[in-house]
Amino acid sequence: MLRFKSVFGLGILCLCCLGLVSCNKSRQAMAGGDQAKSGKPIAVRVGRVAAEQIERRVEAVGTLMAFEEVTISAETEGRIIEVLVDLGDRVHRGQQLAVIHPEEQQYLVDQQQAQFRQALDRLGLKDENDRVKDINDVPEVRKAAADLFEAEQRYKRMRELVAQQIASRQDLDQAEARFQAAKADHDYTLRQVQNLITQVAQSKASLELARKRLRDTVIEAPFDGSIRERMVHPGQYVKQQSPLYQLVNADPLRLRAEVPERMAPWVMTGSDVEVRVEAHADRVFHGKVSRISPAVDEQKRTFAIEALIPNGEGLLKPGFYGKATIQTHRREQVISIPPSAVMYAYGTNRAFVIDSGKASARELKLGERIGNKVEVVEGLRGGEQIALTEVEKLDNGTPVVIQEK
Repeated sequence: MLRFKSVFGLGILCLCCLGLVSCNKSRQAMAGGDQAKSGKPIAVRVGRVAAEQIERRVEAVGTLMAFEEVTISAETEGRIIEVLVDLGDRVHRGQQLAVIHPEEQQYLVDQQQAQFRQALDRLGLKDENDRVKDINDVPEVRKAAADLFEAEQRYKRMRELVAQQIASRQDLDQAEARFQAAKADHDYTLRQVQNLITQVAQSKASLELARKRLRDTVIEAPFDGSIRERMVHPGQYVKQQSPLYQLVNADPLRLRAEVPERMAPWVMTGSDVEVRVEAHADRVFHGKVSRISPAVDEQKRTFAIEALIPNGEGLLKPGFYGKATIQTHRREQVISIPPSAVMYAYGTNRAFVIDSGKASARELKLGERIGNKVEVVEGLRGGEQIALTEVEKLDNGTPVVIQEK
C-alpha cells in the first residue's frame, strides 16, 4: 500500500510539472500575440534583399563504389599449399596471394617438353625457337630429293641407251618405274614434313599451355587493391573457376548519382564535385565528373553521372552513401536572404517586408542554399527591406521599429 501511494504521488507531481510548463508556454505565446495585437511596435533588425551573380550548383545523392572489383578464381586445379594474404591486406599488382601444389602441372610440362623435343629432332632443329625456313632443307626432304634426282638421271641415260640400241626396252621400263616411285616418295616426304611442321607448332602450343598452367599454380593480384574477402584455406583442393579472393581497388572511388533531367545542360564531364558522407561529417571530399549517361530513366526522369573521388587516405569505403554538390558553369542573377528572415508556418515559407514602419507578409518560393543564404525564386525583389529577427511575432500590418545593430 505504501509503494502504491508513493507511485501515485510521483505521478501527481509529474502532471503538475507538465501543467506548469504548458502554462508558461501559453503565457509566452499569448504575450507575443498580445504584443502584436496591442499595436505596440516590435523591435526588429532589418536587412536588404541581395541580388547577386552565382554559379549554379547541382545537388545529388548516390553511392560510392570501388573503382575496380573482381573475384579472383583458380585457373588450374590442385591443393592449396600456401595462403599469403587475408582480409583487409593491401596488395600490389603481381603480388603472390596463394600457391597451388605444382607437382602435377610440372609432370605435364615435362611430358609436353619431351614430345616437342622429338618433333624438333625430326626436323633437324636444335632450339625450340628455331623454325623451318625452307622445307627443302629438312634432312628427310633432302634425301628424297637426292633419290629422285638419281632415279631421273638413270632414266634419262637408259632412254639414250635404248635409242642407241645398247639397252633393252625392259631396262628402260624398270628405270622409268624407279623414277616414278622416287617422284612419288619425294611428294609424300614433302607432305609428311609439312605435317610434321604443323605438329611441331601444335606441340609448341601444348607446351606453352602446360607451362602457363604451371605458372597458374601461383595466384597473383591483377591490380593494386585490398582484399575484401578470403574464400580459400591451406590444404583445400580447388578446381578451375573456384573463387579464392575478392579484390577491390578503392582509390579512387566511383560516385554513382542521379541528376534531374532538367539539369542535363548544366553538368559536363570534368565538372568539380564536392562529396560529404555521414562517417566523416566534418570533411569535404573533392573529385570530378568522369562519366555521364547518354539516356534518361523514363520512370524517375533522371540520368546517371559518375564522379571519381580520390581516396588516398582510405577514409572512404565502397558502399558509403554520399551527398554530392556538382559545380556548373551556368551563371545566373538571383536574389537571396538570410535563413533567419524566413518563417515556416502551415506549409508555407514567409518573409516580412518592412515599409513605413509596418510589416507586410510575403509568401516565398525558395531555391537552393547559397553559402550562408537561401535563394528566393518568387516573393521578393532585390533591394527590399526585410525583417531579420522576431519574424515569429510578426503578421500583416504589425507595427515595427527598426533596431540598430
